[in-house]
Amino acid sequence: MLDVRKLRLLRELAIRGTIAGVAEALSFTPSNVSQQLAALERESGVTLFRRIGRRLQLTPQAELLAARTADLLDLLERAESELDASLDTVTGVVRIAVFQSAAHAIIPGALSILSEEFPDLRVEVTERAPERGLFEVSARDFDLVIAEQYPGSTRALRADLDRIDLVTDAIHLATPPPSLRDIRDLRDAAALPWVMEPEGTAARTWAVQLCRSAGFEPDVRFETTDLIAHIRLIRSGNAVGLLPDLVWAGDAPSVALTELPGAPRRTIFTSSRRSSAARPGVVACREALARAARRHPDPA
Repeated sequence: MLDVRKLRLLRELAIRGTIAGVAEALSFTPSNVSQQLAALERESGVTLFRRIGRRLQLTPQAELLAARTADLLDLLERAESELDASLDTVTGVVRIAVFQSAAHAIIPGALSILSEEFPDLRVEVTERAPERGLFEVSARDFDLVIAEQYPGSTRALRADLDRIDLVTDAIHLATPPPSLRDIRDLRDAAALPWVMEPEGTAARTWAVQLCRSAGFEPDVRFETTDLIAHIRLIRSGNAVGLLPDLVWAGDAPSVALTELPGAPRRTIFTSSRRSSAARPGVVACREALARAARRHPDPA
């Protein structure tokens, strides 16, 4: 019978691509991963890998085993969820990946709810970009992710993940206080320096497209994922930008906010693996997140 632990290493290689990536994810040494995979190949009696340069390429037989291993891991996870549901208390550990503005606005309130209502549940929170967080939930590094989707955009569909919308979040043109600059609409900011998130992020792609639809290419002089840095650059008069309302976490805005064409809103949602979505700890976290999100009305 094939060893489930070795099969998991094969599955990890299929989704992460390299021995080093598997070793880092599972806190193994690369040599240990290589030895275990070589042992799995011997035990299976078929060729599972072809070496191309310094990389291992999975054969069709390995791809088949990796897919069946995913099914097996899902089955085990469902069994664990059913076992947890049979208990009288919500216990265990739930690992949540969250992007920055949601971490500021939603997580503290949700944690307070959970600590009061489910004191035996341990919740661990790590900041992750939405794209990475979704991948890492699929890879079983996290149990739940809070992610975002911008108007008119889509994300790659992951069949193993579900999605529950949490809240919609208005986005405004953020400019310095009127005493520094008088900006009434998006076109008034066409010639000004901009702060945006880095290229390749959903936020940056959407922001650039919005500016282009208004007839100009934004002069992006500052790039950072840190929205607190965005606020400080804008407040000091050094830039303009596009800020979602959740960044204020219920506080009064410290910059001028102007309505954008079409009043766009991004959607904040949670995703978990379908195999663990019914786990009591995951359900409790989602309910607490929803309650915390409802506490933050639009500031503008």
